[in-house]
Amino acid sequence: MPDVPTIRIVVVDDHPLFVRGLELLLPATTAKRTEVVGSTGDASAAASLASRCQPDLALVDLHMPPPGGVRAVAAIRRTAPRVRVVAMSGGDDAALALEALRAGAEGFLPKSSEPEELLPPLLAILDGWAVLPSELLRALLRPSRSSAVDLDTEERRLLRAVAGGRSTVEIAEDLHVSERTVKRMIAALLRKLRVSSRAEAAALAGQVGLLGD
Repeated sequence: MPDVPTIRIVVVDDHPLFVRGLELLLPATTAKRTEVVGSTGDASAAASLASRCQPDLALVDLHMPPPGGVRAVAAIRRTAPRVRVVAMSGGDDAALALEALRAGAEGFLPKSSEPEELLPPLLAILDGWAVLPSELLRALLRPSRSSAVDLDTEERRLLRAVAGGRSTVEIAEDLHVSERTVKRMIAALLRKLRVSSRAEAAALAGQVGLLGD
């Protein structure tokens, strides 16, 4: 059986016990499929940490001293765009989580998650899925921001694919177009929805009328 590549993770969090717990427990609970390769308690150092360690994922606590977790998310996305960013928080502040998604986070996970529960969502995020707890998703769907958005049939089909977590390759095969074309189409769709990430588009997708035929 071939070796499964280890998922390299950096943690941006100013709670040393939480960070140390992840360093110890993530490898133990995931059969060494994950490894914390770096950490910082300084949000302003998040981007340099990501550049230096070249991780697959960055876990970022949103409740950090200035410049704060949301800015850390944005800085990582600018400096290391290939790194998938996962926002984390000990609270259930939907507004702050939405800010993180707008800043480029691909998902949100509560810090109360057990280490053994983290591998499936982390793998899903690496595979292009947007991961949000159901409670947060419902909170994000309450506003009617998209009620005025008029999507044509192809745009609705594309949004359904994005909301369903389908990869760029899968969407290209479904639509019989190139991956580059799909990326352009998704970028145009995000602009029309006035969102900045697939995760936020997925959150908006469930609103009344947005995906109706």
